[in-house]
Amino acid sequence: MPIDMTLVQKLAVWALPVLLAITVHEASHGYVARALGDPTAEALGRLSLNPLRHIDPVGTILVPAVLLALGGFLFGWAKPVPVNMRNLGHPRRDMALVAAAGPLSNCAMALGWGLLLKFALAGGDEGVWLGLRYMAIAGIVINLVLMVLNLLPLPPLDGGRVLTGLVPEHVARQFDRIEPYGLLILVILLATGLLGRVLYWPLTLAEAALFAILGLPPATAL
Repeated sequence: MPIDMTLVQKLAVWALPVLLAITVHEASHGYVARALGDPTAEALGRLSLNPLRHIDPVGTILVPAVLLALGGFLFGWAKPVPVNMRNLGHPRRDMALVAAAGPLSNCAMALGWGLLLKFALAGGDEGVWLGLRYMAIAGIVINLVLMVLNLLPLPPLDGGRVLTGLVPEHVARQFDRIEPYGLLILVILLATGLLGRVLYWPLTLAEAALFAILGLPPATAL
C-alpha cells in the first residue's frame, strides 16, 4: 500500500475494513453465547451487525485514526459484548468457545478480503480495481492484527479467556486477577514498541499462510 496517501485517502481505504472487522468480531461473541444458552447480548441489542451498536468513540475511532495518521501500529477496541456466564451450561468451557469466536471471525474475514484482493488483482492496476486492491489489503491487515492480538494469553483479551477455560480452575482464578490491569499492560506494550515486536512473527506467519492458501503473490510484491 503506498505510503504517500493523504489522510483522507487512508481513512477512505481503512474505514470499512476496520468497522467490519470490529463489528463482526463482537457480534460473533454474542451469536455463540446465544447458541450456548446466554441471551444477554441479544436482550441488550448487541446481537447486531450494525457498527453503531459496537463502536467505542475512543477505541474504535479516535485511537485508530491517530495511529493511522502517524503511521504507527494499528490498534483499537470496541465495546465488549456482555456475556453472563451463569446462563451457560458449562461456564468455563463455553466462555472459552465464546471468546474463540472473535479471532475465528477475523480469520474468516481475512480470507474473504484475500479473495477480494485476488479478484481485484485480476482486474488491473487502475481506477476502481486499484481502490479495491488497497481496501482488500487493509481488510487483510486489520483482521490479521485483531486475530493475532486477541489470541495473546492476556485477560481480558480473547486468548486470555480461552486459556482460562483450558487450565485447572485454581490456576484460572489466579490468572483472572490480571484482568483489571490487562488494558494498561497493552497500552504500555504499545507505547514502548514491544507490542509490535511481540506480534511481528505471528503476523508474518499468518499473512504468509493466508497468501499461500489463496495463491496470492507475496505481500511485498503488491
